[in-house]
Amino acid sequence: MNERPFSTRATGIDGLTVIVMKEVREPRGIVREFYRESAFVAAGLPSLGPVLQINVTETKRGSLRGLHGEDMFKLVAVVAGEAFGAYVDARPESPTCGKVVTVRLVEGTQVLVPRGVCNGFQAVNPGSTQYLYAFDSEWRPGMAGITVNALDPALGIDWPLAVTLDDETSISPKDRGLPTFEEALREARARRGLEN
Repeated sequence: MNERPFSTRATGIDGLTVIVMKEVREPRGIVREFYRESAFVAAGLPSLGPVLQINVTETKRGSLRGLHGEDMFKLVAVVAGEAFGAYVDARPESPTCGKVVTVRLVEGTQVLVPRGVCNGFQAVNPGSTQYLYAFDSEWRPGMAGITVNALDPALGIDWPLAVTLDDETSISPKDRGLPTFEEALREARARRGLEN
């Protein structure tokens, strides 16, 4: 039996944390801990308890989802396949507002995404990628948050595979029509009564 411990790594976005899951390998296969409250708290991470919603997407190679920054903590991970994760700090009051972080998401790697940080990914392995989200709140239409166009050139995200704008298997019309980062931030500041 071979065991890899739980570990965390801070990123350039305040509160965005890359996590390597505790993993036990044995003759039958692998067991990974997706979430253990005591390990998170001991590492100085916020409690996600109770987790109120869990989603799994199955996404075709080259397809892009995001960038969405709802008012909820998200714990995201690939459970099968591989993805290129991109995260944008869209919190107007944050010291790292505007910062972009990308992460190679493979099985056993997670990202803890704070409220208001936009989350997006592109499936990159052949076939499809299964991407799991655990939320500390239930999603509901019209909930507070911010969304940003993942193809905004000002963000400088170098998506690994070409995105075809008129192909719904590449990007949804909804995501394609999202505002640029500057437009979204200006709107968020106006809603909060902050100076532009």
